[in-house]
Amino acid sequence: MPEQQDHPRDPISEARRQWVAHGWGDVADGMAAVTSVMRAQQIMLARVHEVLKPFDLTFARYELLALLSFTRKGALPMSRASSLLQVHPTSVTNAVDRLESAGLVRRLPHPDDRRGVLVELTAAGRAKCKAATGQLNAKVFAEPGLKPDDVDALVSVLTNLRRDAGDFD
Repeated sequence: MPEQQDHPRDPISEARRQWVAHGWGDVADGMAAVTSVMRAQQIMLARVHEVLKPFDLTFARYELLALLSFTRKGALPMSRASSLLQVHPTSVTNAVDRLESAGLVRRLPHPDDRRGVLVELTAAGRAKCKAATGQLNAKVFAEPGLKPDDVDALVSVLTNLRRDAGDFD
């Protein structure tokens, strides 16, 4: 009969052990780091999704609403929204399609560019964004699942990674 473990098995530690056993010890730490970040993203996205689900919002759509709520006029050119959110213009178009059909945003002609389109937050969109933000703040951001010192360290490490990858303007 196999021995019972006193603690849960960490699949990433096991994968790292296998990497070493198969002769890839020189990259085992990198594999564990990348895989850990990917798994942490899944965990965080699941928490965020659970909070946003009652609002019928995905995180991508929420981010667009939040971005618009931060602007002076509640509107941005769609191309600018794409740039600020660091996503492909098609992703913004798809998010706007869904948000517009829900009455949360509207498209307007750009006043200075005949080819451009503004996306504008509606009153319903502003209210939904405010309510969703309140829940995210209370249920995810206030308690991210890490000690405060670990939050600071994680943000620092990930900021360095993003900077080195050219993620900043």
